[in-house]
Amino acid sequence: MEEKLNLTDKWDKTFEKSNKVNHRKITFHNRYGITLAADLYEPKDATGKLPAIAVSGPFGAVKEQCSGLYAMNLAERGFLTIAFDPSFTGESGGSPRYVASPDINTEDFQAAVDFLITQDNVDENKIGILGICGWGGFALNAAAIDTRIKATVACTMYDMSRVTANGYFDSLDKEGRYQLREELNVQRTEDYKNDEYQRARGVVDPLLMMHHSL
Repeated sequence: MEEKLNLTDKWDKTFEKSNKVNHRKITFHNRYGITLAADLYEPKDATGKLPAIAVSGPFGAVKEQCSGLYAMNLAERGFLTIAFDPSFTGESGGSPRYVASPDINTEDFQAAVDFLITQDNVDENKIGILGICGWGGFALNAAAIDTRIKATVACTMYDMSRVTANGYFDSLDKEGRYQLREELNVQRTEDYKNDEYQRARGVVDPLLMMHHSL
């Protein structure tokens, strides 16, 4: 079922590798048929079945950043952990790229649990998930429907559902919310005309910046 992904062999994280953990790349698939890439961290010299945690986020980020650092530090404390790239992001599969979907991203967490619970060195009764920033909401979604998840952490500054509905600090009233929907649908029309998707505003893409500077 799994797509062959082009995974790098080098240590390409934004943080130094700990000498207290073993690291390897793994892949798993979700029920939308998308193959996801992850970094697996486990404490060195660990024996027996370990408690396990799947980590992802922040929104739009990749496993070489924050989620990987969280996963590695948790592995230092005795957990087997995976930090995964969401569907359409980083080394994971899925097209078009950079898509965000509450349904699919919730499924990504459940697929991570699928992987962990089938590992011989994981205690199936001690599996947790950790969602960082915007992924805190997806973690809560998954925990609400997946009884295999025994512990859940949403490490986020905002109630993302409320932000989506009302804007940051409840800045949108009824008219403002309607105007936002109207703008999004106008953009859908333009995207279809142009045969491409307008990317949401956010963190600057260094590759695009490099292209424009040449």
